[in-house]
Amino acid sequence: MSIGIRTNDMPMNKNGLVGGLITLGLLTSQVSGYAQTSNFEESSDMIFQDTQRTVNTLSIDSTLVFNQYKPECSKFNAKQLILPGVLIAVGTFGVYNGAFKKLDTNIKNGMDNLRGNHFFRADDYVQYLPAITYLTFGSIGIKSKHSFKERVVVEATAYLTMTAFTNIGKYSFKEKRPDSNARNSFPSGHTATVFTGAELMREEYGLGMGIGAYSVAVGVAFLRLYNGRHWLNDVIAGAGVGILSARIGYWMLPLYQRWFKWDSPCSDIMVISPVYNPAEHSFSINLAYTF
Repeated sequence: MSIGIRTNDMPMNKNGLVGGLITLGLLTSQVSGYAQTSNFEESSDMIFQDTQRTVNTLSIDSTLVFNQYKPECSKFNAKQLILPGVLIAVGTFGVYNGAFKKLDTNIKNGMDNLRGNHFFRADDYVQYLPAITYLTFGSIGIKSKHSFKERVVVEATAYLTMTAFTNIGKYSFKEKRPDSNARNSFPSGHTATVFTGAELMREEYGLGMGIGAYSVAVGVAFLRLYNGRHWLNDVIAGAGVGILSARIGYWMLPLYQRWFKWDSPCSDIMVISPVYNPAEHSFSINLAYTF
């Protein structure tokens, strides 16, 4: 993808300018999180070097390693269900509530007036940015909590879960899209995708990276409204689905560590498996917890 700037005397379309600024903001927000983390690591490295001179004079049976992942236990915490649960509940409430539907319509009309006939489809591509950086950042020297193979299984679980939740919602609620007669609007798949990656980034690389990734996620959610593809309640629920799916990916990690005989700091394991019965059009979640 390339970004060009025309320097002739043709008038600039305000929507094109807005679109360019949004793209630049989405891309640089992820980089800014890395820059903040890099500065912190450089300072920490200097402190580590000074400390190492003192440590080397002592007789110890250990090795200090900087900028390498340290296995951490991803235990299930019921409090982590609150935020995604509230978002999904609010989004679902908006499917049926008349006052919320009126708000949806007002936002759609406002976005239509802002956009005109000038659509900006960067959200179709930027939605995958956090997922890509989640896998790659730990391999280019940025400190991560888990190894690459662990990040792969966490991300695979998170996105499989997100896909299942999203499609179950689309086929169950059959909410009409604001720009067509298609009845697969709820929840927003793009929003769920990008928020899954954003929460993975926050959990794996810390708050600095999380802020950058969530900035990208909010930008994609805005573009789903701007392009007239979703209602407000769709993107709210999509955000909740994404966050929940990412957390399920980490809750499942101790199970994979035991299956594949990876070193695990966890002594207890939780297994979550969503189940959909097409014959009865019913959805359930099976949960098993061992300790």
